Amino acid sequence: MPERTKWLRRGLGNALLTFFLSLILTYVADVFLRQIIVYFFMFVMLLFVILLGVMVDMIGFAAAAADATPLNAKAANKVLGARQAVRLVKNADQVAVFCSDVMGDISSTLAGAMGATIIFRLITQYQLISNWYTIVMTALVAAVTVGGKALGKGIAMQEADEIMLRLGQVVAWVERMTGYELFAPASPRRAKR
Repeated sequence: MPERTKWLRRGLGNALLTFFLSLILTYVADVFLRQIIVYFFMFVMLLFVILLGVMVDMIGFAAAAADATPLNAKAANKVLGARQAVRLVKNADQVAVFCSDVMGDISSTLAGAMGATIIFRLITQYQLISNWYTIVMTALVAAVTVGGKALGKGIAMQEADEIMLRLGQVVAWVERMTGYELFAPASPRRAKR
């Protein structure tokens, strides 16, 4: 029963996290899209969101595919970020869920919404009649997203340990700046005497 409630809590927690991150990211994207007048920059922003989704999906896949042994050796040699990379690999299920499911899905959904917004603005500004614009934009966003994620997973399979080491270096820098340790080992409880 405790295992079941742990997964239930984790699932509900991820749903809430996804909801609030979606609210924030969609709001930020909406604010930027309202300010951008040149359509080229809208497409650049759309491409950035798609690439963000590809990158986090690649990180999630690399976390699941990485081997902790070479990272442990680098951590023993005090390589910057190796200790953090080991912790990320040991918590690969949580890293994969956050990166691939939470952030990857938010990015994909946001990219679709941004594509629809761009097409809506084009149609209203230029009084375009055909619905082919929506169909082509949807297909384009889907193709770039799926193709990018397929490419990213191939890279993640080949370079999983290196990707996790680089992510570990970023995490080490963030930990240094904030003083908060991600996936810190639980402190042992004091034994009663």
